[in-house]
Order: sequence, then structure tokens, then C-alpha cells
Amino acid sequence: MFLFVRGLARCLIAPLALASLLSVAPVAAHDGHDHGAPPAAAPTAGSPRVALHSDAYELVGILRGNRLTLFLDRYAGNAPVTDAGLVLTIGTGADVAATPTPEGTYVVACDRLVGAGPLELVFAITHPGGDDLLIGTLERPAASTPAASAAAGSGQASAQAASIIIAGRPVPVLYPAMGAALAVGLLLGATLRRSRPVLSLAGLVVVLLITGTGLATAHEGHDHGEAAKAAPSAGDTPRRLADGSVFAPKPTQRLLDIRTQVTKAEEARKTLALVGRVIADPNRSGQVQSITGGRIVAPESGLPRLGQFVRRGDILASVEQAVPQADRTTIAERVGEIEQQIAMVEAKLKRSRSLAERAIAPQSQVTDLEVELAGLMRRREIVGRIRIESELLRAPLDGVVSAVRVVAGQVVGSQDVLFQIVDPAGLWVEALSYGDVDLSQLEGASVLLPGGKPLSLSFRGVGRALQQQATLVQFAVEDPPETVAIGQPVRVTARNGASVSGIILPRDAVVRGGNGEALVWRHTDPERFEPRPVRTEPFDATRLVIRSGVAPGERIVVRGAEHLNQIR
Repeated sequence: MFLFVRGLARCLIAPLALASLLSVAPVAAHDGHDHGAPPAAAPTAGSPRVALHSDAYELVGILRGNRLTLFLDRYAGNAPVTDAGLVLTIGTGADVAATPTPEGTYVVACDRLVGAGPLELVFAITHPGGDDLLIGTLERPAASTPAASAAAGSGQASAQAASIIIAGRPVPVLYPAMGAALAVGLLLGATLRRSRPVLSLAGLVVVLLITGTGLATAHEGHDHGEAAKAAPSAGDTPRRLADGSVFAPKPTQRLLDIRTQVTKAEEARKTLALVGRVIADPNRSGQVQSITGGRIVAPESGLPRLGQFVRRGDILASVEQAVPQADRTTIAERVGEIEQQIAMVEAKLKRSRSLAERAIAPQSQVTDLEVELAGLMRRREIVGRIRIESELLRAPLDGVVSAVRVVAGQVVGSQDVLFQIVDPAGLWVEALSYGDVDLSQLEGASVLLPGGKPLSLSFRGVGRALQQQATLVQFAVEDPPETVAIGQPVRVTARNGASVSGIILPRDAVVRGGNGEALVWRHTDPERFEPRPVRTEPFDATRLVIRSGVAPGERIVVRGAEHLNQIR
């Protein structure tokens, strides 16, 4: 019994040792772990490029194969220059003329551009706005060696050999290797069970080390004999760099319509912001109301519609007056009295005429009775007309109907505003000032509409009485557009106070950063932009005064800054 147990133990030594080594070997190399921490490869650059600039032009050339695409822009404003003559001198060779393209770029195709290492280029620019000469070096990357290509091929072959096909399906090589090692271990254990255990264990360790080395060399598609693969190339795509700046290649700048402005110090006056609304010019607008009130009757052409142009004196509607019952009784009695008097005068006139024909009564008596009869008949006509004549509502001036508050058959009062007529060219802005400011010195006022169009205002007057603890200020709109509506809220920016020196930029140049601070984008290199926090004050409806953060002579993005701010 003792001999059987000892033999069984010797047979199990090999499988146990195999299991321990196989449990260690995969840990040395499997998915998600670091095999010796090889150095990470730096991201490769994009296409070879040359970037040059002078005081007049900025040029960027991008090399792809034997074609060099050139982007020529103005240095100050970053506006593309598409009508220039461009000649390229490659090294010490002959001159090559660049061909303009419909996209606003220039192309040079030459086999001398192909190669490795630095290449000196000279660009001769001719343009009606000024000629220039730019000299630069195109850094071309070194070509890959055959040894590197062979190493890459062996790495791919070893990755493909990490699995075998069994029954039509790929099976990792680790599983068959474990089974084979287990079988070898059992066989050796049974063969050497009578030998020394140390010799049996030593033989198994040698076999398992060879097997484990092969498994650790390549398993589950990994290649541990090569360094980690290089990170994918960043290429020519726009991206946010580690220092917060943005790399925007020239094609992206053309697509986003990026424009810049060279900053300079200017004299500016302090500004004042007022909240207001659009009103009608009192001298070029009017309201239509009824004097007595009554029922609205539409004219034959119908009631006027919104936006309809009317002339002064045009009939807009009529009001059928409502006469109370008591007034109707009084009017009827009055008409009866007048008719009775008419009858009496007619009888007297008849007698007087007969007497005058016989020369008994004077002719003057007949004339007096005729005049009295005519007056009574006129009075009867006026009293009768009160009950049937309607009030006509007429346009008070030439203009456009801006409000219609009636329908046919509506009963209106004497104080109701029925129609509003406005001259579209006569609009004012009424603003409120809550500060202790000398409003009589306001000048250069402007308003920015929601669509981004500015409106120029001219000062008209200031009220001497407070309204809701504010001073009323009125401005006239110069050349108002058709989109402005009466009652529209606006924000008025007017200059007032002492002159100060500062950098003035459009409002579109200032954007909000991720932390909410105001910043501008500085054009540092032809394809690089840097954010700058700034402190601003309003100047007018479309511009701001930069108090800090920007120095004179810097190129600041004034159009497309919002798009640059969104690049990540």
C-alpha cells in the first residue's frame, strides 16, 4: 500500500508542476497588460508642409506626393488671394509656375518635390496690391527602410500564427499546448516513477519552460518581440492641442471663413447702455377714433387690412350712431313743431301773394315770408338728418395701416382706437435711463437688431419728469428697415463721457470659454490659434473696447471665432 501511494505521488508531480507554470506563463502576457512597458511611439505628423509669411502675405504649402498645394492669404486679414501670380523655385532647379484652381488655391506638380530631407523653396508673388518674395524649407520625412518593413511583416505573421483552425473554427494555440504538455507530463511521470523525483521534476521543468516561452512569445494575436504599435497619425484634421491652442489647417480656415484683424489703440469715448422700445414718430403717425361711437359699417371696398398703404382722407369705415329713445322722442317733437310752423308760414305766404297781386299788401311782406319758409325747411332737414347720417372715419395722413381693431358690425365707444396709421420711414426709439448721467451729451447711439443688423440713432430729446424712477430719452431711427416693428424691445448703446484709449474689436471676436470667461483667439502661426482671456466694455451696438488681455499689433480672429472655440 505504501509503495502504491508513493508511485501515485510521483506521477502527480509533473501535472502539478505543469499547471503551476502554465498559470504563470499567461500572466506574463495577455490582453490589457503591459509587457515590459515598451516606449510609446509619438504621434506622427500630417502631410509635409511649409509655412511662410511677410508683412503683406501668408503662405502655406502642403505636399502630397509630387503635388504641392499652396494657400495664399493676406497677412493682416487672412483673406484669400486668388488672383496672384506665383512662381516656385525648387532648390537650385528651374522655376515652376503655380496653377490656380477654382477652389482659390494654387498647385505645383513636379517630381523634384518627391524625396526625403529638407528642400529649399523660393516663392515669387506678383499681385496688383504688391509683390513679395518668400523663402522657406520644406521638411520631408525620411523614407522607411526595408528592415523596418520586414520587422513589421514578421510581427503580423506571428500575430496570425497565434491561433489554429480546428473543425473549421479558429482556436487559440494556448489550449492545444496545455493539453500536449499535460500528456507529456503524465507520460514522463509514469516512466520515471522509479527514478529519483528530482530528475523527473528537472526534465519536466525544461519541457515546460520551452513550451511556456513559446506561449509567452505569441498568444491571442499579440507580438511581444516588437514595440507597441505607433499611435495613429493626427493628420491634417483640426484639433485642440495640449496647451489649449487650436491647430486649424488652411483648408479648414477657408471652410470656416476665418478672418483676422491687427489690433491697434484707438481713441474711444465711454458708452452708456439703455433699455428701450421702438415707437412711432409723433409727427408721422396717427390714430383713428370715433367721436360719438356706434356700430361699425364697412365701406364698399371693405375694411383696410394690415400693411395696406392709405392716403390722407381715404374712408376707412363709417360709424352708425346709436340715438337713445328719449332723444328720438325729443327729435320727433322738434320735427313736428317745425312742420307746424312751416304750414303756418305757407298759409300766410299764400294770402300775402294774393294781396300783393292786387296791390293791397306790399311785396316786401311776401319776400319776408319766403325767407322764413326756406329757413324752417332747412331746419327740418337738419333735424331729420341727425337720425340717419353716419360718422365717416378717414385716414389722418399718408402711411401704412399698422393696427386694425374692428370688424364689421362691432359697437365701439368714443375713446376706442380703431385704426393706427404709421409712416414706415418715421420710427423712434424710446429708452429709459436709471443712472445720474448727463443725457444731453449723448451721441453716436446705435441699436443691434436680433438678425445682427445695426441701426443708427440720432438724439431727439430727454424728458424732465421721471417715469418709473427713470429718465425718458428719445432717439430717431435713421433709415429704418422694414423688419422693425413698433413696440419691439431694443438695447441702445450711446457714447457719453471722456475719451479713453483702447483696442476696439467687433462683438463677434469675443466668445465664452469653458469656464464662462470672455476670450479672443490670437492668430500666432499660419495654422495655429491661441486663446486669450480679455476684459471688455461695450462701445456701440457692434463693437467692444478691450481693456486688458490684448496688446497692439496682434492678429485677433474677428470672424469665425465661435467655430474655433468649438474645436476639440
